[in-house]
Amino acid sequence: MKSTVNLTRRRALQWAGIGLSARALRGYAIDHDAEVYFTHGVASGDPLSDRVIIWSRVVPAAAGETAVSVRWRVAADAQFQRIVAEGDAIAHSERDFTVKVDATGLQPGHAYFYRFESAGETSDLGQTKTLPVGAVDEFRLAVASCSNYPQGYFHAYRDIAEQKVDVVLHLGDYLYEYPLGEYANAVAEQTLGRRVEPAHELLALEDYRMRYGLYRTDRDLQAAHAAHPWICVWDDHELANDTWRAGAKNHNEGEGEFAARMAIARRVYHEWMPIRTAAQSDQSPIYRQFQIGDLADLIMLDTRLQGRDQQFVYERDIETAGGIERFLEERLNDPERTLLGADQELWLANQLAASQDRGAIWQVLGQQVLMGRVITPKFRSETMEDPGMPERTKRWLAASQQYSAYRLPMNMDAWDGYPACRDRVHEMMLALASNPGVFAGDTHNAWAFNLTDGDGQPVGV
Repeated sequence: MKSTVNLTRRRALQWAGIGLSARALRGYAIDHDAEVYFTHGVASGDPLSDRVIIWSRVVPAAAGETAVSVRWRVAADAQFQRIVAEGDAIAHSERDFTVKVDATGLQPGHAYFYRFESAGETSDLGQTKTLPVGAVDEFRLAVASCSNYPQGYFHAYRDIAEQKVDVVLHLGDYLYEYPLGEYANAVAEQTLGRRVEPAHELLALEDYRMRYGLYRTDRDLQAAHAAHPWICVWDDHELANDTWRAGAKNHNEGEGEFAARMAIARRVYHEWMPIRTAAQSDQSPIYRQFQIGDLADLIMLDTRLQGRDQQFVYERDIETAGGIERFLEERLNDPERTLLGADQELWLANQLAASQDRGAIWQVLGQQVLMGRVITPKFRSETMEDPGMPERTKRWLAASQQYSAYRLPMNMDAWDGYPACRDRVHEMMLALASNPGVFAGDTHNAWAFNLTDGDGQPVGV
């Protein structure tokens, strides 16, 4: 029998008395009595030519139980008459009752159906697909990023669910860590009921779990996960705003050790996302590569946390450098400055070389932030005379006129803030790639660039 749910927080609280607390349900209420409940749909991800990750979440009705036995099946048909892979797994409280299986023994370029069963209950039905091998004429990607629950409905996810695509590529900011009322739309919060939980900023293990659970109550997001396999990377908001390898703009005094917070955020990301977790640890690097037959190599990078040096802030760093000229020479253009870290840079060079050796037509980088150049614009004087403009904004606009004269980047959190590292990647592309392209998220805008190196030489298409 299939579980049914109702997305009403109030009813979830009413059901807490039977042992399924509102904390465990993450916003769901239960419409019938059962031993277990599948609470957040299904998902699949990180497809290879012979395997794919499948995911669900199932919680026990009885208080105090810490594990649920689950049967999973993958079939070539929606009626499950042709089972191609199956097995048993455990959804454990230590992993927030999520269950994630690497379903192997599949055929390349094939579509499959999958589901989970436990104690007479059945999860939603999921569809997924393996990557092709050999000659490939076409491969369709849906690209997504920056989904913010309190800004409104996720209509784009519903559209993705209804499209014919091979993979959903999510480039980060799957959720936002902010407290209630911050970076939110008042109508969405108050009229549409898009209020975040917990109400405070995410810091603790249960905070991050609760926020993922809330997002995954969204029916459109569930539909997109159920319809296609996903390949994902985190950006900053799954962690903390403007994260770098040893800190974040949104990690402040009194919020505990940064490393401990990142360990929690990374752990929960691996619990809730259909990503292939490294055998050694969920704290391992997430940069990885996918072969799409002879058509392309999809190379997923971590430009956020793995090796990133701290972002520059003009108001702070120009002054401490002793002026713009010294800031440019000694800091922004420091040849040792990196967005990727030495290990990931070397790995990327090896992946591009291997792609060329095997004859892939395209090399596609999937990563978080803009690689194209965006210079600080020059604003009209009347812009700064707006009486309703905050003084802080006026000061920034005034300073930006100087930034514009020196052609300083507008966004120091993107590749523009790490020009030496970008030049090294451009050199790799020129030397090793046949048809490189780059996807990015982060900016909440649509951009298209013809990438060039510092001398204006094109490095991609």
